[in-house]
Amino acid sequence: MDLKINYFGFVGSLSIFALVIISLFVPWWHLSVGDDLLVANASPLNTNFSFIGDSLTIPLIMALNIASLISLSAAGIVMFIYSLKPLKPYSTKLLGFAYKKPLYSVVLFVAGLVIMTIIMRSFFGFDVPLLGSQLLTLPSDMTQGVTVSVFMTARFQWPFVFAIIGVGLCIAAKIYHKKIVPINHE
Repeated sequence: MDLKINYFGFVGSLSIFALVIISLFVPWWHLSVGDDLLVANASPLNTNFSFIGDSLTIPLIMALNIASLISLSAAGIVMFIYSLKPLKPYSTKLLGFAYKKPLYSVVLFVAGLVIMTIIMRSFFGFDVPLLGSQLLTLPSDMTQGVTVSVFMTARFQWPFVFAIIGVGLCIAAKIYHKKIVPINHE
């Protein structure tokens, strides 16, 4: 019996499991406005906001976080099963399902952040940084002529880099699949 394992898929599945657990506690992106006047911690699996120390929950974002949690967990399970049985006739479909989910999560997360910054700039006149620090001066028509400025800091955190590594492993599993599986099994 020829036992072939897609090691990229195996390590990729473990990285997805670790990413799911880590992302529940550590955000991918952090935004702080003022001295914790407004704090946003965001990842596809757990997004929370606080304003003057009070936690804010947005039901739609919570629903999207739960959907992403289920999707990434399913992708990790399917990638794990695929990686142990890459020669089975159904393995190509398993891989096709599993390798895309982490990629979609990272791409949609970054796209969501970019869209959020565009919306904030277009509708409210705020330039929210994706990365780095900036002094935000509120438009005078919002503050009745008073000049109000706050310091904003935004940064991607290490789970975001870990997610990119996981995406790379899942894509490598797809590429390696073509090397270990004969063409007649596709």
